[in-house]
Amino acid sequence: MNRLLSFFQLHKHDTTMKQELGAGTVAFLTSVYIVAINSSILADAGMPVAGAAFATILTCFFGCLLMGVWSNTPIVLIPGMGINAMFAYTFVHGVGMSWQEALAVVFVAGVLFVVISFTRFATILDRGIPADLKHGITAGIGCFLMFIGLQKGGIVEHSRETMVQLANLSEPLPLATLLTLVVALFLFVRGISGHFLWAILCGIGIGLVLNVPNVKDTITFSTEGIMAVFGQLSFSAIATVPFWTSVFAMTMVLTFENIGLISGYTKQLGRPDKGKRALQANAISALASGVFGSSPTVSTAETAAGLAAGGKTGVSAITTGMLFLFTFLLFPLLVHIPDSAIAPILIIVGALMMKEVREISFADISDWLPAMFIVIGIPFTYSIADGIAFGFVAYSLLKTIVQQHRQVSTTMYVVGVLFFLHLLLSNLG
Repeated sequence: MNRLLSFFQLHKHDTTMKQELGAGTVAFLTSVYIVAINSSILADAGMPVAGAAFATILTCFFGCLLMGVWSNTPIVLIPGMGINAMFAYTFVHGVGMSWQEALAVVFVAGVLFVVISFTRFATILDRGIPADLKHGITAGIGCFLMFIGLQKGGIVEHSRETMVQLANLSEPLPLATLLTLVVALFLFVRGISGHFLWAILCGIGIGLVLNVPNVKDTITFSTEGIMAVFGQLSFSAIATVPFWTSVFAMTMVLTFENIGLISGYTKQLGRPDKGKRALQANAISALASGVFGSSPTVSTAETAAGLAAGGKTGVSAITTGMLFLFTFLLFPLLVHIPDSAIAPILIIVGALMMKEVREISFADISDWLPAMFIVIGIPFTYSIADGIAFGFVAYSLLKTIVQQHRQVSTTMYVVGVLFFLHLLLSNLG
């Protein structure tokens, strides 16, 4: 115990083992919903839901353990909302990759993220990309999540023939989604601990009462379930343009999102010096996600719950990771989770991410218009990569047109050219 106290420097951080264990438990309760949500989204990419759930749990466990030991911070690492949508709906459904090839994208993007986190590239990228564009990326992904949630919950229908239209809300699926959304919003605004978890459980009950159809696989605890996705990444598309443009887009999202989150959390802890190691742990965890069979991890917003509960060291993050292992016991429950229980969480999380729009400065059209191209471009193109590309290219062009090109960093011009090539080559393909 003394060695443990010494390693994590509990006394130096003015905390106790009891406080850290409690904070880790709170962080777990607020983030455990990701097992159901992420496995459902990965299943939409064609993965067997049992394997996707196993991969999600292993990814959460490894990420939190690594963060706790390597950086000694209470930051929680779980598969990111938004980036899992990028995996399933952009890379698989949009680009046309198999989920095995998309896992290879996660792995290679993770390698690049590791290189960035262990070198000066992290600082260069963070300073070189305008803040308005970063806010636009977060808001755009949020808008995309809301759209996916509305579709998944049967509230709107989307096809090439009909575009987007309101569905028949009296049908079991949309009706159950709306009722669950009301419950989820009530729990969220009242600040109930573990609100998303309770909302999903209520959604299961509502789905059973309304007889919502469920087409998920039967889930069993087995070695075969793990191996269904573990280590199944495929590099068969590595010589193609879509593979590398996907890698580039995912690397950019991972870098910008996590630099911002980690910076905020380490400042809140009063230990900004821990930011470098926290980013490195995040990067290694993202790389490992591709091997485990999941979309990559991010420094999740649910970390804030652990911080509010008094988490100050890595003991809190490790506690959260260990508790994720116990969710193996909940596997029989996953088969009963209908889309109507998942969709409201996507809608609420997406709405929370869209708050970033208010951080965009509307003083100069050459600043805010490219950011808004990203916000609307991501859901309208059904591609996070294309939406980001439109905004980045537009920024460099507008700044040149209004003769403010000196305000554009060399990094921004390089990234803009790469995204322009992405758009050009994608259309030629």
